Amino acid sequence: QVQLVESGGGLVQAGGSLRLSCAVSGHTFSMYAMGWFRQAPGKEREFVAAVSRIGGSTYYTDSVEGRFTISRDNAKNTVYLQMDSLKVDDTAVYYCAARNGAARGATLPADFAYWGQGTQVTVSS
Repeated sequence: QVQLVESGGGLVQAGGSLRLSCAVSGHTFSMYAMGWFRQAPGKEREFVAAVSRIGGSTYYTDSVEGRFTISRDNAKNTVYLQMDSLKVDDTAVYYCAARNGAARGATLPADFAYWGQGTQVTVSS
């Protein structure tokens, strides 16, 4: 069973930065494409970013392109989300997810089989 544990969330002022981490255990990490999703109160869970199994390809939703960076360290079984220039609209619970398949085109929650418990990110004005 694949297990994902997020960390790094918190409260930050608009314009600030946070780095989320997601530690993965239970299977060969490099087999999985990894993604980050977020869910704000009253809204559906939405795609944020994804990275391919080796880390050579990354994908972002338009609203975070140029501000967020997804990366992975296969030696540490960890995926990261560096979030810069944060906005109030980025406030949400952030989830990491694993997919046994390509990252390209995988933007729906149903595309990912394994999920972490989520970490809260709150951006104040």
